Amino acid sequence: MAWPKHSIIYEINTWVWLNELSRRYKKSITLGSVPASEWDAIADLQVDAVWLMGVWERSPAGIRIARELPVLQEEYRRALPDFTMEDVAGSPYCVHRYVVDEHLGGPKGLATARKQLAKRGMQLILDFVPNHVAPDHPWILEHPEYFIQGSADDFAQKPGEFFRAGDKIIACGRDPYFPPWTDTAQLNIFHPGLRKAAIETVSSIASQCDGMRCDMAMLLINNIFEKTWGQRAGVRQETEYWQEIIAVVRKKYPDTLFMAEAYWDLEWELQQQGFNYCYDKRLYDRLVHESAESVRQHLLADLSYQDKLVRFIENHDEPRAAATFSPEKQCAAAVTILTLPGAKLLHEGQFEGCRVKLPVQLGRRPDEPADGVMQAFYRQLLKAVNARAFREGEWQLCERSGWPDNQSYVNLVAWCWRNGQERYLVIVNLLDARAQGRIVLPWDELSGRMWQLTDIFTNEVYERYGSEMPDAGLFVDLAPWGFHLLSFH
Repeated sequence: MAWPKHSIIYEINTWVWLNELSRRYKKSITLGSVPASEWDAIADLQVDAVWLMGVWERSPAGIRIARELPVLQEEYRRALPDFTMEDVAGSPYCVHRYVVDEHLGGPKGLATARKQLAKRGMQLILDFVPNHVAPDHPWILEHPEYFIQGSADDFAQKPGEFFRAGDKIIACGRDPYFPPWTDTAQLNIFHPGLRKAAIETVSSIASQCDGMRCDMAMLLINNIFEKTWGQRAGVRQETEYWQEIIAVVRKKYPDTLFMAEAYWDLEWELQQQGFNYCYDKRLYDRLVHESAESVRQHLLADLSYQDKLVRFIENHDEPRAAATFSPEKQCAAAVTILTLPGAKLLHEGQFEGCRVKLPVQLGRRPDEPADGVMQAFYRQLLKAVNARAFREGEWQLCERSGWPDNQSYVNLVAWCWRNGQERYLVIVNLLDARAQGRIVLPWDELSGRMWQLTDIFTNEVYERYGSEMPDAGLFVDLAPWGFHLLSFH
């Protein structure tokens, strides 16, 4: 099954989702026994792929650490006040083995889930965690040379950064800007044996899904890895880790999609190393903290780059959108990300207005009342962006202007989509104040006739002369966080 150019991806916390289904149906539900109606409900969202986050075998050592750390227990209580130790399933990013956890249905259950998704025209995405594994992963004893190692002095002086495994001292996995993840063991990507093992691992994952989300992918760029680990990593490899891994895997599984969790403005570099998509965290930050002009400047980037970005306003690493934005701002931000080029990442619970960001170690989340208004909004938006113009069309950023005594137009961002005779215009006010301006469309062929512009959300119809829109521009007046999604007829 071919991947759409602008894929819509729906992330599900697999352990939590199956837990809730089991409670609702009053019986144990695994990936192999999810009722057809539940798959149908996901298909009704009109998404292209489901990312089943956290299917791999949880680490017994990781579970023990997750239950013992006081700082994590504080997080659990904030998210789930009545949590018990039974709710702590362990981190899905502390992988014991790349085998589907039996609690979730094992490999057979995953295969069944994949078939159910494919039957409904959806693809399956799984995780790959390249930087580290659990401290009880089989490689620890079988291949300690695959890991960054330390000395007895390191272990004595930095017990939170290293751990003992037999007669070896192994470094905990880390991001150079944060404390180490004490439930992980740091892999050494400069070791040739590790790269060969990684290729085998990724090939195994690719045989079970259609794409994979690669955790903290930028940590594996040679320059980054060398700066993080220095001489401990040994001789730097000539080839980039991702170029080597992706090229080999694609020879056997050519349609496998690779999506990078990426930060630090390294998205372009990772795209060049073979990734189909990279997280667009900068756009998220701009939508949360910055101005409309900042968003517009972001969208001036080359389209070949933007086509390979993943737009989102929440995922399991970020706070819930409903807790970050006002309802009006969330709608404006959602319209923004879902009508831009590139992939879109949506998170289970986002449509319902869930507000609690759940620690990944928990297997249960609190009950939250669904926001029916927000659910209806997202359903209408997803239906609208399923039009071929948004899926296959040509995207262009629009110019906007104002007047000397009214500069509120700078709070507007606008773009358009065209596929044959199908045309759409999107205008969003990204400020909590009213904004007016003129939006200049790049379509000269609009001239010579009257056009009807229908707002997809309000069904209001505006009649405008075609010669006005590519010349002086279309006048708009939008309420705080208001938007238009207009179809042309």
